[in-house]
Amino acid sequence: MSEKLQKILARSGYGSRREIEEKIQRGLVSVNGKISTLGDRVSVMPSTQIRLDGRILPITEPQKIPCRVLAYYKIEGEICTRKDPKGRPTVFDRLPKLHHSRWIGIGRLDINTSGLLLFTTDGELAHRLMHPSQEIEREYASRIFGQVNEPSIKQLTQGIQLEDGMAAFRRVTFGGGEGLNHWYNVILTEGRNREVRRLWEAIGVQVSRLIRIRYGDIKLPKGLPRGGWKEMDISTIHYLRELVGLKKDITNTLLIEKKEQRFFKPRQIRRAVKRHVMSSTRSFKKKN
Repeated sequence: MSEKLQKILARSGYGSRREIEEKIQRGLVSVNGKISTLGDRVSVMPSTQIRLDGRILPITEPQKIPCRVLAYYKIEGEICTRKDPKGRPTVFDRLPKLHHSRWIGIGRLDINTSGLLLFTTDGELAHRLMHPSQEIEREYASRIFGQVNEPSIKQLTQGIQLEDGMAAFRRVTFGGGEGLNHWYNVILTEGRNREVRRLWEAIGVQVSRLIRIRYGDIKLPKGLPRGGWKEMDISTIHYLRELVGLKKDITNTLLIEKKEQRFFKPRQIRRAVKRHVMSSTRSFKKKN
């Protein structure tokens, strides 16, 4: 069964359909050695070779790619790339292994930020959720050091000129604290690099801790330990797909294999996380 080339590549996580269409028009995509044109349909088989800018892309047959979504509690010190030449731990290290697809991160968090990260096997869903035009809310709990007053809060919500353009929090809520250390919950609708930290720094205060606690209507699951993950059910997947204009046609998520069930038990997750952190630390010290 053939499908449009841009649909196949978007589902496999190589960009949105629009982005891939632009690459096809620029002559950057080929199938079995032939430069593709917009509108080409492809039947994905084991022998099919699809190249993007000369690089062969791993493509999985559509019936083997269930739509799955994970909520992961990122730890400070982890980076959001698949591999790191310096040997630092990555957010992909402890995700459940996949045999016929791969996990695609929905956005990123910087190395010093912890909290909620979403992963999916659906490339088009990931790219739509990350696109700024969707204006999906991201909520962070931020512990700041310094004086904050009402004029400062007003400035943060009305907009501040950063080096990459105007930015603002949609909402700022006081979360408690004493002395010069206070917690504030802040909400953004885009995911620029270190945007929360840069906004606070623009009014002269420093962020000492930053935790993402919500993405859209999905909150960091209660009881989920740092470094643990939880797979989302079909109703949550339907919510995310509807949020970005995709059909709610998912009837099976292959929720979890038996050998992966150990990750749901908090005590075992904590032990696994502790072992992994100790192992990663030893490995990093050896390399440096």
